[in-house]
Amino acid sequence: MIRHIVMWKLKESAEGASREANLVKFKALLESCRDLVPGTLRLEVGLAAPGLPSTYDIALVSDFADKAALDAYQDHPDHLVVKQFARAVTESRQCVDHLL
Repeated sequence: MIRHIVMWKLKESAEGASREANLVKFKALLESCRDLVPGTLRLEVGLAAPGLPSTYDIALVSDFADKAALDAYQDHPDHLVVKQFARAVTESRQCVDHLL
């Protein structure tokens, strides 16, 4: 099993919207990927909690049965739309994939 963890820090404004509006949209887009491909075991999206110290605004934690499932997710056309939005609204991104 592979755990895929990604964190993004959003720009103050992008795509004609505020950081807060883009966070809501981004979260919904990520959550829409939950059932895209067989082998997706878990997909959870969290926003940084107000009032708690945080260096990133949104995080994705997802588990895949194997590398083939993760690769299928990465290349799925619906996920590519999410990636395009992410590139437009984020100033930084961090990712780690590890075996469980």
